[in-house]
Amino acid sequence: MKPTLFILAAGMGSRYGGLKQLDGLGPSGETIMDYSVYDAIRAGFGKIVFVIRHDFEDEFREKIISKYKDHVATDVVFQDITALPEGFTPDPERSKPWGTGHAVLMGKTAINEPFGVINADDYYGPETFQILADSLREAEGKKGEYCMVGFRIDNTLSENGGVSRGFCQVSADGFLTGVTECHNIRRNADGKLVYDLDGETIPFPEGASVSMNVWGLTPDYFDYSEREFIKFLNAHASELKSEFYIPSVVNTLIQNGECTLAVKQTPSKWFGVTYAADREATVNQFRKLVDEGVYPASLFA
Repeated sequence: MKPTLFILAAGMGSRYGGLKQLDGLGPSGETIMDYSVYDAIRAGFGKIVFVIRHDFEDEFREKIISKYKDHVATDVVFQDITALPEGFTPDPERSKPWGTGHAVLMGKTAINEPFGVINADDYYGPETFQILADSLREAEGKKGEYCMVGFRIDNTLSENGGVSRGFCQVSADGFLTGVTECHNIRRNADGKLVYDLDGETIPFPEGASVSMNVWGLTPDYFDYSEREFIKFLNAHASELKSEFYIPSVVNTLIQNGECTLAVKQTPSKWFGVTYAADREATVNQFRKLVDEGVYPASLFA
């Protein structure tokens, strides 16, 4: 059975200033997602599932889903604030989504095989998808043996501002022992890596492995995640901005001994549109990759 790729596409890039998932950045108007889907097909993924919001479904199907029709099977699920376990209702004043952990839970009805999880607005590179697909094929029929693809921090920075990354603590034998979210990672005037913590500027380790939200999971993950989401809601359901994240679930499962998570390092360099100023550089990067023959000028012609 071929693995599935689950793309988190429900967010609106507030810092970017628009619905960046639908922004045409390639030479023929391709989105970042188009490159991810193209790389996933080449790596051997057999289905693509998107999690989106209902309010842009028609535009998404017209601009995105339609172009994959003759290339790969697709499905769509929806993230909605009201999509909660029985017995829970959101505060009527809440407008913020419940986070990436909740978004992944929306795939429970559509995914029955090993699956990868990625962001819609990040470029990960062909090598990343090959590493992920190979690991997921090895995971078929297994439970609690997950993976993630780790990036070198140097390969994930933006020239236009600080970035948030999950700092990965990795054991000597290559397994994740924990993920710590670090915010506003950038190089200071001296060229040193730093990030912000409780109002202070803290050094960030050079060469560290960071999470770019590239996870390899098996369907048993959904039950674990739903259990942890209920715990989260019991503690935070009345709050308007608290979010439920994938790393919080992963950290808990690792600490409980309920899963192992192998860290697979990729040589790929990330780029994306965290900020509006990133757009021009991203357009130039895709043009360069086309000129180098990594991609055709039109992905799904």
